Amino acid sequence: MSGADKTASFLDFQPAPLVWTFSTPNGWVGAARSEAGLMALTLPQPSLEECACNLTWLGINNGCPAVPPEPGHILDGLDQALNRYFSGEIVKLDFPVDWSVFTPFQQRVLQVVQGLRYGALLSYGQVAALAGYPRAARAVGGALGANRILLVIPCHRVIRGDGTMGGFGCGLTWKESLLAIEGLHPGCSGRYQFA
Repeated sequence: MSGADKTASFLDFQPAPLVWTFSTPNGWVGAARSEAGLMALTLPQPSLEECACNLTWLGINNGCPAVPPEPGHILDGLDQALNRYFSGEIVKLDFPVDWSVFTPFQQRVLQVVQGLRYGALLSYGQVAALAGYPRAARAVGGALGANRILLVIPCHRVIRGDGTMGGFGCGLTWKESLLAIEGLHPGCSGRYQFA
């Protein structure tokens, strides 16, 4: 994600986002939050250092306070839910998002994608139509590329209309792995099937 794709610097938010890291079966995950909800969520990394680099890549300043959610907080349980997800359990990652980190167009697109259930696929064109922009499939790809809250907003579940994977900011290997966790595999032709 280039700096131009980001809608706001996290340095602009007051108070500063709170960050925390936690371990999953696949590695270390980093998250940032405001009072409204998640502002960023990384994919697992092999080390805490790589996790911190990923948070920086998403725009989180190293100076943000490191504070995990307290018991009973709206994001309490995110770590357990992701641990279950990466262990292969069907989990609905229904956690609040701070939508202020996205443009209005990105919000519409990402809200459609957030409602996409575990193991389901949509094409970029289908997401565009559901968001109210039926001719904006390419722009949908750009909005998905601006997604900072991976898994809770499951942009990996959006593929090309021909059943091929399309893009993914963290790399197609990650996209394929996440789809495989959810029981989705390409056929002999290398294409996924829409349900």
